[in-house]
Parts: sequence; C-alpha cells; structure tokens
Amino acid sequence: MSKFYNAKRKKNLYDPESEIPFKISRSKIDLFLNCPRCFYLDRRLGVGQPPGYPFSLNSAVDKLLKKEFDSHRAKETAHPLMKKYGLDLVPYPNEKMEEWRDALGGGVQYHDKETNLIITGAIDDVWVNPKKELHIVDYKATSKDGEVNLDSDWQIGYKRQMEVYQWIFRKNDFKVSDTGYFVYCNGDADKEAFDAKLEFDVKIIPYEGDDVWVSETIKDLHRCLISDEIPKASSECDFCAYRQAASDVEEKLLV
Repeated sequence: MSKFYNAKRKKNLYDPESEIPFKISRSKIDLFLNCPRCFYLDRRLGVGQPPGYPFSLNSAVDKLLKKEFDSHRAKETAHPLMKKYGLDLVPYPNEKMEEWRDALGGGVQYHDKETNLIITGAIDDVWVNPKKELHIVDYKATSKDGEVNLDSDWQIGYKRQMEVYQWIFRKNDFKVSDTGYFVYCNGDADKEAFDAKLEFDVKIIPYEGDDVWVSETIKDLHRCLISDEIPKASSECDFCAYRQAASDVEEKLLV
C-alpha cells in the first residue's frame, strides 16, 4: 500500500486566502462528520487517512448493473426489478448521466457561493416517475446471511450519501423525490457448488431521505477549514486513537 499512499500531500489543499472555489466531495463531508480532526488534517494539511483496498467484485457488480439499467434507459422502459416491486419508474434519460457518474471528473456539482465550496458527488443512477420527479439510486453489493437492510449503525454513511446527492440535485434545480432507492445485491454463499459463478439476490430498498442537515454541515465544515486550530481528536475515531497510542509509546521510548 505504501507504494501508492502519499502520506504528505501538497496538492488539493484548502487555502483560506484563495478566491478559487474549493471542491469537497460527498465522501469528505462524511469524513468531517465522522472526525473533524481527520478531515482538517486531510483537506487543510495534506495528511489523509491511508486508503482502503478496492473491492473489485463490488466494482464489477456496479458496472453490470449500470449496463442493465442503461439498456432500459435507451428504450425508456422499466427494468424488470421495477416491475417486480411495483414501481412506476424508468431510468432517467439524460445526456449528462455519464458525467454525473464520473467521480474523477467531479460527478454532479453545486457551487455554494456563501462558502465558495463546490460540493461534488458521483451517482450510480437516477430514475424518474410520471410526475417528472427524480429518484436518486445507489448500488450496493455484499454477501451475508439473511435479508439485506439498512438497519446497521455503520450504514448511516449510506443514508448520508443518498441525502447529499438529493441535496446537490435540488440545488441544480431538479425536482427530486424524498424517496431514494438502494439496489442491494447479496451474493448467495449457500449454493452446493461454486461452478465458476456467484449468484446474487437483488433487492430494491426504498429510503426516505431528509437533506435538511446538509447546508448547515457545509457551513460547519467551512468554519473548520478556515480555522488555524486543529480540531480535537474524536473519541470514536480509530485513526485518532492509533495516532495517539503510537505517539504515547514513542514518547516513552525517547525519554
């Protein structure tokens, strides 16, 4: 991992004196909410958390789902899953879909003039109902016993993700439904044999989003960025706990 991890970054740092709009991704908003200190170290000082390993299988599922829904988008027809769940929806036909999906290119964006921050996010899909309301859609893949759901505490990140996307689309003057959907693929590990293939149960989970928190969080995040003081360590942050423990041990050895 060290071959790819730049422990002290010099680019993409926030400069309080700069008038150039600064991009903040949806994932960095989540980082701020989880630990303002880690967020400040990353965006202001260039010391980011070590990245996790990529989940190639999840990426493959994501790619195949996009191909499936895109085939129906081109024909403006409902996907069989939509019919199965009784959803009067079709994949939203829009020429910017690939742009909105491109995380490296910035995805869908909104420039918040008050903070001079550009909030960005890369969506998986958008569906539309007969009233021309958009429904934000996110694909997820896992392999677990039992039914997939959104009940675990750690899945708060999924819900925030959905709500940030809803907020960005609304700020871009789209009519967006509070109801978003997770297309959740659960790998079936109970088959008698692998037979060189993994089968998935695919479930659509509706989620009623509430993006009321987003605007105030962006203001809080901006106040954090412009401050010259590093926020206190979060009591629930594993990275802060590790840094503190390592520092304590090193200090004792140097005495």
